[in-house]
Parts: sequence; structure tokens; C-alpha cells
Amino acid sequence: MGTSAFEYYKANHDQFLTGLTDLLKIPSISTLPEHKPDIRRAAEFIAGELRGMGFDGVELIEGGEDRHPLVYGEWMKAPGKPTLLIYGHYDVQPPDPLDEWKSPPFEPDVRDQNIYARGAVDDKGQTYLLMKAVEGCLKGEGQLPINVKFLIEGEEEMGGEHIEAYVRQAPDRLKCSAALICDTEMFAPELPTLTTGLRGLVYTELEARGAGHDLHSGMYGGAAPNPFQAVAEMIVNLKGPNGKIRIPGFYKRVTKPSAKELAAWKRLPFNEKNFMKKEMEATALVGEKGPSVLQRLWARPTLEVHGIRGGFTGEGAKTVIPAVATAKISMRLVPEMDPKEVIKQYTAYVKKITPKGIATKVRVLSQAPASVVSTENRFIEAAAEAMEQVFKKKTVYMRSGGSIPIAGLFHEILGVPVVMMGFGLPDDNLHAPNEKFYLPNFYRGIEAVGKYLALLGQ
Repeated sequence: MGTSAFEYYKANHDQFLTGLTDLLKIPSISTLPEHKPDIRRAAEFIAGELRGMGFDGVELIEGGEDRHPLVYGEWMKAPGKPTLLIYGHYDVQPPDPLDEWKSPPFEPDVRDQNIYARGAVDDKGQTYLLMKAVEGCLKGEGQLPINVKFLIEGEEEMGGEHIEAYVRQAPDRLKCSAALICDTEMFAPELPTLTTGLRGLVYTELEARGAGHDLHSGMYGGAAPNPFQAVAEMIVNLKGPNGKIRIPGFYKRVTKPSAKELAAWKRLPFNEKNFMKKEMEATALVGEKGPSVLQRLWARPTLEVHGIRGGFTGEGAKTVIPAVATAKISMRLVPEMDPKEVIKQYTAYVKKITPKGIATKVRVLSQAPASVVSTENRFIEAAAEAMEQVFKKKTVYMRSGGSIPIAGLFHEILGVPVVMMGFGLPDDNLHAPNEKFYLPNFYRGIEAVGKYLALLGQ
């Protein structure tokens, strides 16, 4: 690749920002049915971008009445060269609580070199930079140095059932040499980072049911089973105050990271006090004794409670014993742990610890295995080199405590390495109010991906 692509990148910062702003204005919240038209609008926006770049076979892949479309497009005019499958998602989380946003979540606002909006970094901004990197090659050079396929989904924030089904049914169409995902972050500002491992996930809803209907606590309290009390007791039984998960057999497949990987983590510029006070705004770090904080975040399984609902929570008083209480509970998994096995262990243990007079039901909302990729393959090495060239610092490797289910799926079904180049920062507030994307990283990300394509084409 010559200099024309990079001249195109430099000359089009304003156009890139305008396009990103237009995409961020679309409230494509996948979990809320009333935003289905917005989801469609965002998918068509992505498809229009791919067509404008000169991609072939651009289409919205439908998945049925309750599914959001995938966007696919390809450029396959580099015979003998590798094929890169590029993934992103155009759906976003709900923006609540709205009163904590300094500017409206779907009215993008640039402040202090950051663009603030829901989806700014997760994942519209990072998906858009992937498209602009490819566009720069095509507009500046007239061709790409490798073959490229895009597969962009609209259900990442609600489980990704459509894309999972599609990848399983169309592996030939998605055949590639490697996959590229840009939905992660850098370990610290100015420090180019590749993510080499992700935790898996089992997300459940636990329902506890007592009497056939809500009861007056004065007339029935002391005799009636209370589902809220039951849920509280079960949660305490699931995980102890020392951070240890009490589900029998839960840890049997958990392995320790290699000595080399642990040594690399120790060299990272990580300050526990800053992490606690500035990033989390918390007063203490909790969890298992023994493993370091980074080990607990990246290489140990967890169990967390996300919400409990039921009964009366309105203003004033209503002395009701609820008939039903539900809790959202998830487990993050590490490599070698099988989500299906964990679901069986969890369900069996919930049944065992269910209090007298209570009927429980476990619903699995989503599941995905953990994934780890070796740093010793050409696709990872080229990504590290590309980031190093742009950021002028040696690329570091980290794992992430989060889950990107598609990464494990690409590895399992397509049998290819998955490269996770991310340009977010730890303070970007993804899934929280005032989500942002640092614009210098947006522009450098475009350049880094452009250099990556060039290196793969050599």
C-alpha cells in the first residue's frame, strides 16, 4: 500500500466525524422493541456505507420476525492474498439513567477531544473506524491489499442469537484466514494493546415463587413463604463473603495462566489505588484472596447479581409478601470451562438450596465460552506491528474480563485466529452514562487498521 490511503485518512477527519455523528444519532437499542425501526435504520446506514466504498454483495440478512438484521458485504479481488473477516455491531445498550448524562445520549457532543454519545465506543465508533480504514485503501489506492468481508450485527447487546445461527449455517460464505474485532480497549492511554483472551458468560434469571398470589404481611407473615427472603438466602449460598463460588464442581476446569503471561501482566502500568478510586469510584477492592486484581479480572471465574425485582417498591407503604421474586445472576467463565456444564452445576445447586415452600425456575438468557488466542501467529504479530507503528510504543497484550461471544464462535466454527484490536480507554464509560470515545484514538485507529491491511498484504 502506498501513501495515498494515509493521505486520504489525514484529509478526511471532518468527514469521518460527521459520518460517525450521524450513526450515533440513531437510537438503535436492540433490547427495546419500540426501537426496531431505529435498528433497521442503523443497519441500512451501515449497508449504505459499504456500498459507497465499492463492496459487492451488500445485503441485510434477515433472521425472522423477532431478530435484527445482519449486514454483509465483501471485496474479493486480491487473488492469492489472505481474507480478513471484519466484525462489529451497530446496536447499543439502553442509555438509562438519563438524568446522569451531561448531554443527551443520542445527540453526540464533542468535549475535550472526546465524542459523548451512547454507542460512541461500544461499538459504533470502533465499527465505523474499521469501515473508514478500508474505505481509505479503496478510495486512496483503488484496491485493497487483501480480501475483506464485513459481518456487522444488531443483537450483540441482547445475546447475538441471529449471528450465531448464521455463522453455524454459512461457514463457507464466511470462510477466511482470520477475523478482526474492534470492540475492546487499550490498557492505558497511549499504550497500544491487543486483547488475547476473553471470559465466557452464562447469564440467568432465577425465579422464586411462594404463595399463589401476593399476601398481606400482617395476616400471613410468620407462616407464608417469602420469595424475596428465599432469593436473598440463595444468593448468599451461591457465593461467600470471601469471593469463593460455592457451586460444587465449579472450579474443576479452572487453570492458571502461564508464568510468561503472569509476568507480562506484572509489567503493565496498573495502579490498584487509581483503579479503585478513579476508575470505579469505590472504597474497597473485594474478591478472592491470593490472585492479583488483574488475575481476578481476567483469569478467574465470577458470579454476580445484577438486579432483583418483585413485590412493592413504589412510594409509601404496602405491606405485601410477594408471590414471586426474580434475580438476574451471571457467571463469567475462563478457558476450559464449558457453559453447558456450568448451567447444569448451577441449576442443580439452585434446586438443592431452594428454601422450603419455594418453587424455583432457572432461565438461561445467554451463554458463551471463553476464548484465548496465541500471540505467536502472523495475524496477531502484524496487528501488534501496525499498532506500534502508529502509537510509537511497543504493543502490550492483555486479557479482558468481558465477553464477546462471537470471538469464541469464529474460532470454533471457522477455525481461524481472532484478532482483537481495540482503541477504547478504561474511562470510556461503556454501558454507563456519558459514554465517550477519545477522538485521537478514533483517527489513529483508522490508520492502525489501514497499516494492518497493508502488512497482511505483503
